[in-house]
Amino acid sequence: QVQLVESGGDSVQAGGSLRLSCAASGYTYSSYSMAWFRQAPGKQREGVVVIDSDGSTIYADSVKGRFTISQDNAKNILYLQMNSLKPEDTAMYYCAADARWWLRLNPAYKYWGQGTQVTVSS
Repeated sequence: QVQLVESGGDSVQAGGSLRLSCAASGYTYSSYSMAWFRQAPGKQREGVVVIDSDGSTIYADSVKGRFTISQDNAKNILYLQMNSLKPEDTAMYYCAADARWWLRLNPAYKYWGQGTQVTVSS
């Protein structure tokens, strides 16, 4: 079955950097759209960035210029490089996958990881 496992979350100070990873298995990785979402306490889950099977990307305005999505198709691993972190980036970060490319940053993805916590202190 499809499995997504995130790692790399940590506590950092504002201005710092982190790289999240998502190891995927159980499906044809390259044919799915992959995305990162995040959810802060008391807030709705929001899309951070998506990468489609053709490599095109869409970033949320709040992270443009600071976050970068990438993937290693040979290893079926999705990455999220996060630079210039701000306290408002504090959230649980989730990796998601779906064959429906038109979802973009809509959180209706079929497959989800368990999440990894990112905490940014001021």
